[in-house]
Amino acid sequence: MLKKLILTTMCAVFLLAAGTGLWAWQGLKTLENPVTLAEPKLFHVPSGAAFSQVARKMEAEDLVDRSLWLRLYGRLFPGRAGIKAGTYEFTDGMTPRAMLDAMVAGNIKHWSVQFIEGWTFQEMREALARASHLEQITANWTDARIMAAVGAEGQHPEGLFFPDTYLYTGNESDLDLLKRAYAMMETVLAEEWANREEGLPYETPYEALIMASIVERETGAPQERDQVAGVFVRRLQKGMRLQTDPTVIYGMGDDYQGGIGYRDLRTYTPYNTYRIDGLPPTPIALPGREAIHAALHPDDGDALYFVARGDGTHKFSRTLAEHQKAVREYQLNRREDYRSSPAPEKNSVSGETSQ
Repeated sequence: MLKKLILTTMCAVFLLAAGTGLWAWQGLKTLENPVTLAEPKLFHVPSGAAFSQVARKMEAEDLVDRSLWLRLYGRLFPGRAGIKAGTYEFTDGMTPRAMLDAMVAGNIKHWSVQFIEGWTFQEMREALARASHLEQITANWTDARIMAAVGAEGQHPEGLFFPDTYLYTGNESDLDLLKRAYAMMETVLAEEWANREEGLPYETPYEALIMASIVERETGAPQERDQVAGVFVRRLQKGMRLQTDPTVIYGMGDDYQGGIGYRDLRTYTPYNTYRIDGLPPTPIALPGREAIHAALHPDDGDALYFVARGDGTHKFSRTLAEHQKAVREYQLNRREDYRSSPAPEKNSVSGETSQ
């Protein structure tokens, strides 16, 4: 009788275990079922979130039928459940298992914001304000407060942030990107300054940065940067005023409405290089590495003047007489398709990148 009871109990336990195992196996198999999504879905994993919390969040957002199976999977395979905080993008047809793998691998969703060479700091701030999925910490901050936050208290912000395309995650803020851009400019400027040519009329890297910003604003033709820099360097060395329109425009601020006249050239501002000697007090824009390099490696020609041809390039002249002739040719008799910058490349593409 006892043997029969033991045998019956063992059979019941075996059947229960088998049934439980089958039930668990079938439940875990649901993690391999594709999820239907009408559009890509962003899923945020908070910092410090437990695996069970994330599993329940996935159920609440209809990414898995029952969080029980994810939680069971996490217990059975703890080495495959080390999810990382961040924002993830899940697409139609992904399985819960694939989503989990993405979170374990840390395949965080990235967005991008681009700061263009020649932009002002204000334009850079406006681009940050438009950036999606970026925490806006500095929106109501003054420039001075921003500079203190990036570690440059008391400095004028113009030109101190490196223009580039910056990737960021959903856990980052506009201040994070400002710090990165500021640090990048410090790095680039230090590298270029260390390899500068001898005999340049700059006492500090900052003065070279000022020159680079002027070069950046004066020409959009890459092959001309060192020529433009050469003209300005020679003018400084000869004690001539720079007489460059972009500095006048910067000094006009909000008064600039798309054109400058004789009165503007005669009006004193600290940036009007028709009225001041030497460099203006600060950069006037964000210079890229190429403009910085040109400012520190100007060409060794003899031109002291240049004027826009109207196709995005410039005519360089050695003497004032040659320059005045070029002005009559290219400025007083402007071509119908006159343009101050080079024509855009036909195959160029712009826009956000992600991932």
